[in-house]
Formats: sequence, structure tokens, C-alpha cells
Amino acid sequence: MAGKGKKKHPKGKPGKRRAQPRREKPPEKAARGEVRPRVPGPARPPEPISEETEFIELEDLAGETAAAGAEVPAGEGEDWGRRLRRGMSRSRRAITMPFTRAAAKKAITPEFWTEAEDALIAADAGVACSARIVENARKRIRSEGIRDIEGLKDAFRREVVAMLESFGEPPEPPLERPRVIFIAGVNGVGKTTTAAKIGFLFKEQGHRILFAAADTFRAAGIEQMEVWANRVGAPVVSHQAGGDPAAVVYDSIESAKAKGIDTVLVDTAGRLHTKKNLMEELGKMWRVAERQMSGRPEAILVIDATTGQNGVSQARIFGQALDVSSIALTKMDGSAKGGVVMAIGMELGIPVAYIGVGEGLSDLRPFDPEQYSMALF
Repeated sequence: MAGKGKKKHPKGKPGKRRAQPRREKPPEKAARGEVRPRVPGPARPPEPISEETEFIELEDLAGETAAAGAEVPAGEGEDWGRRLRRGMSRSRRAITMPFTRAAAKKAITPEFWTEAEDALIAADAGVACSARIVENARKRIRSEGIRDIEGLKDAFRREVVAMLESFGEPPEPPLERPRVIFIAGVNGVGKTTTAAKIGFLFKEQGHRILFAAADTFRAAGIEQMEVWANRVGAPVVSHQAGGDPAAVVYDSIESAKAKGIDTVLVDTAGRLHTKKNLMEELGKMWRVAERQMSGRPEAILVIDATTGQNGVSQARIFGQALDVSSIALTKMDGSAKGGVVMAIGMELGIPVAYIGVGEGLSDLRPFDPEQYSMALF
């Protein structure tokens, strides 16, 4: 039949489709079984931990259990932060015990908070101060979703720094010269050596200094001040044993004015702070200094860290005779009572200006809250 039959194809063979170009497989449709690399997305911040959560499971990070209570070995040419951390090892060992137990359990249990507070109290941080640090750290840990030991310790460090900074800072050096600083404290805390170490620091900064050996009640005290002044390389004004300490202060300030001295460091007597006559004598010396100056003298109270909470009562009583503006905390290397820094600040609002961990001239340095918190936890 005309016109009927198979349809002709203009190109190619009859019944065969035109070849289509081969399409590449899209990357999202990889072959079955193929392992595709994961592309990390943006890190999500940890979720807050509910207040109702009693047990907080900690992440098992390698080495944290061992590091929680690790000690710092002595090293050649170590910096001050490392020396301070090594010197405060006794305090740190006691305070970080709850953290060591938490690392071993891999969990923060309800008991952890009580143990942490007890450890701070045992280090003489004081009940109110310890409770505030623990409560603020607990809120920070929950709100930030912290689940590792280092983060746990860091939360406590930040609370300690915040508290110490709230106590204010030591006074700025006055513009008038000479600057007069009384070094006060009970016998045995290291007043004379502390005066020498502060003088050494000032001399390193280019200041001209003079020592006043005003502990005239102790013959050995005058000799000791002269020995230390010689080591520092600075002049000293002294009278005979048993003389009037106020007269030593007067002569020292007059000598400083004549010689262009920047700072006079007054070493004072330190018989027990319960002795009323000592406080009267200190008050007399203070008034003599005030009359010779255009500004006001300063007082640094030296406290032996091993005495712990007794340092608070010392600061309160010495403050009745002198305008105590800051604290020098000594013998931290032999104490497990390193928390007294916070107790004094909270009780009296007096900041710590210096901290010492040894007998050498360079073993006393200006107090740094961050270095201290790192050494404590």
C-alpha cells in the first residue's frame, strides 16, 4: 500500500536513538560505598547545663587526670610565674584536691561544690569569700556548659581574679619627693628583708632609695637593716639601740631631702600587735613623717602567709595606728594558707601589693592577680 511502511530516519540507522552526551554525576550522588570526607561546619557553642542537673559528666581528655594535681619542677632561668607556681605548691595541692577527684570520676558530683568550698576555707580564704567564689564559679560552669577539668579550673581562676580586682589597687606613687613608706608587721614576718627587697625593686626601676632603721628596740634589727642596705647598695640612717624611732624617721626624711632621694623605706619595730605601746609609737612616727611631707606617708603591712587568718586581725589592729594601703605577703613557699590574700581583701578591702616565695632579693615581686590564680589552681 502506497504511502505506508516504515518511517524513515533522516540520520543514523533505522530504529536507533541518537547518542546522548554523557553527564557527570553530581558530587552529592557519589557511588554507593564511597566514603566522602566530612566538611566540618561552624563549631557550636556548648549548651548551658540545667540547674536541675546534679551530675555533670566530664569529657575524657587525655592527660587531664594526671595534670590536675601536677607539680612544677624547678628549672634554670625560670620566669616569675613558674617560680610562684612552684612556691605555692602546698596551697595548690590542697585547693585542687576536689578537681583531682572529679577528674578521676569523670564527673562533677553534688559533693564537688562542698569539697571545693571546704578546700578554700582550709587555705584560709575565709568562709564568705570561699562561698562567693564557689557559687559564682558554679553559675559560670553551668551557663557556659563547661565539661572538662581545665575549663573547670579556669572558671575558678576567673572568679578569683574578679574578686581580687574588686579590692582595688595599691596607691600610685605620689609626685612629691621623697616618698615615705613604712614597712610594718609583727616580729618574725620578714619586715627587714621585705624592706630590702622592695628597695631592690625600686632601685632596678632607677629610683634612688634610702633605708631608715627605725626598729631601735632590737639591736640586731639595726645591724640586720645595715647588712641588707649594703647588699642593695643604698644608704641607711640609724641611731643607737634603744633610741627614739621617731627621731630616726625625722633624720631619714631630712637626709633624703638633702640628697635628692626618691623613696625612704622605714623599717619599724614589730613586737606583738597586742602591745598597746607599740601602736602608740608607730602613730608618733607617722605624725612626724606627715609634718615633714607635703603629702602623706604610706604603710605596707607585711604578713607571713603561714599565719593564715591571723593576718586579718594583724591588718585590722595595725590599721588603727597607720594608714595601711597595701599588703606584702611573705613566705608563700612554706605555706598551705595561700587563700589569706582573698580573706584580707574581703574583710578590710586592702589590696596585696607584693608577694614573696623565697629569701633572695629577687624573690619578691609585685602582686599580679592572674599569676596568683594560675599558681593557686
